[in-house]
Amino acid sequence: MGSEQAAGYSGGPVQNPNFMPGPGQAGPGNGQYGPGGPGQPGYGAPAQAWGANGPGGPAPSLDDVQVRRAKKAAGSGWRKAVHHMSGGTINPGMSAEERRLQELVARIRQPVRGDYRIAVLSLKGGVGKTTTTMGLGSIFSSIRGDRVIAVDANPDFGTLSQRVPLQTRSTVRDLLLDEHIQRYSDVRRHTSQGSSRLEVLASERDPAASEAFSEEEYRAVARILQRFYNIILTDCGTGLMHSAMAGVLDLAHSLVLISSSAIDGARSAAATLDWLSLHGHDHLVRNAVVVINLPRPGAPNVGINQLRDYFLSRCRAVHIIPYDAHLGEGAEIDLHRLSKPTKRAYVELAATVADDFTADHRRYRG
Repeated sequence: MGSEQAAGYSGGPVQNPNFMPGPGQAGPGNGQYGPGGPGQPGYGAPAQAWGANGPGGPAPSLDDVQVRRAKKAAGSGWRKAVHHMSGGTINPGMSAEERRLQELVARIRQPVRGDYRIAVLSLKGGVGKTTTTMGLGSIFSSIRGDRVIAVDANPDFGTLSQRVPLQTRSTVRDLLLDEHIQRYSDVRRHTSQGSSRLEVLASERDPAASEAFSEEEYRAVARILQRFYNIILTDCGTGLMHSAMAGVLDLAHSLVLISSSAIDGARSAAATLDWLSLHGHDHLVRNAVVVINLPRPGAPNVGINQLRDYFLSRCRAVHIIPYDAHLGEGAEIDLHRLSKPTKRAYVELAATVADDFTADHRRYRG
């Protein structure tokens, strides 16, 4: 009864103050709960119907009832231990860090208008472009309840499909040749799926065929996928001039640009921004999120704060992904094997990208 008393409950009977007993029913008796007997205020007055306005203003409404929300229990640390050892009677609540994580998750779960397309690119190879595609996509698919897919649009033997268990040998070209795509299960036959629920559509493995992957073919793949997926990530090649790239950039809602912490990687990323601005994609530059991957443990040789300041002067946000031994394996990515700092960095990256989900991008479409 302690919690009820704290909420203002006196421990006595509680009754609708306008309730009038019928024949044979015991009334509330005397005093504060209703009209009393002869000689008391209100005796002989007509009963007022529940819900009608009284002389003092509008009738009570359930909308006015105050609800005291129970504190959420902590999920880790001493707070969780206290809650568990006390049998739930002592609840210190969540820590500031847990509340911050809850806020990030809420941002990641923001609804998407139709579908949202993310292009992940870098002019320089070996800076973690495919790894970032997988890490970002895995966070989205593990936290959100809708469908997320990553497409390998690298014409030069892309390795995206090597980061998930191989469930099919189908490629983007097989999907295009399938004339019976009517429902999600028809598309699923052409994709592989990781433990996070992220699906991957592999690139063409035939060198001759992959070189022929055109802008129109990429657009056709996108038209199919946007019918069945809410978030579509595209792992781009390192070149900006191949045919499919024009379609990727034209259809993208946002850009994730990858840079290493080395000065040559940063210069390549800056050159990419210059090229995009000069070729009609300045809106992607302003809305871009730059990811700086640290290739080894310890402090980098380049001033990270200076790199961050430079990219922030041109783009929406900058995120630093710390070195992680599991990511360095270059194999299938398991979120449970990531270090806490690395996983947290990807969660923060996903939340930043998701902040753009509710934006109206129609003004950029021709």
